[in-house]
Amino acid sequence: MTSTVIYKGALRTEMQHVQSGSVVENDAPVDNHGKGERFSPTDMVATALGSCMLTTMGIKADGMGIDITGTSVEITKIMKAEPRRIGGIKAHVIFAKGIVVDEKQKEILERTARTCPVERSLHPDMELDIQFVWQ
Repeated sequence: MTSTVIYKGALRTEMQHVQSGSVVENDAPVDNHGKGERFSPTDMVATALGSCMLTTMGIKADGMGIDITGTSVEITKIMKAEPRRIGGIKAHVIFAKGIVVDEKQKEILERTARTCPVERSLHPDMELDIQFVWQ
């Protein structure tokens, strides 16, 4: 088992990661009858893409002797209606200042991000705008 999810009422859920015991809460977004005080389930899907991209790049970078500490991803989720769903995700990867890589290493890290497990799990109709900013 990976996790458990409990409905707490008022359109809020509590998720617990079984292995670590870590707990995260979700709220329905304001535009869908919720309080919007926590990440929504769809926010978490979009945000998981950024986390997965950074994690897989971190693994690859470590293997190449490159430290990408401080690198971030700015995520924008785009919702669509009929049916209500995530229609697109913009992910702008901003590499931390001072990271020194050659063109081949950039290509490897960018390809790694674009092929992370979450990206590969998203529906092919979802529009992805993935951009990389090297400082």
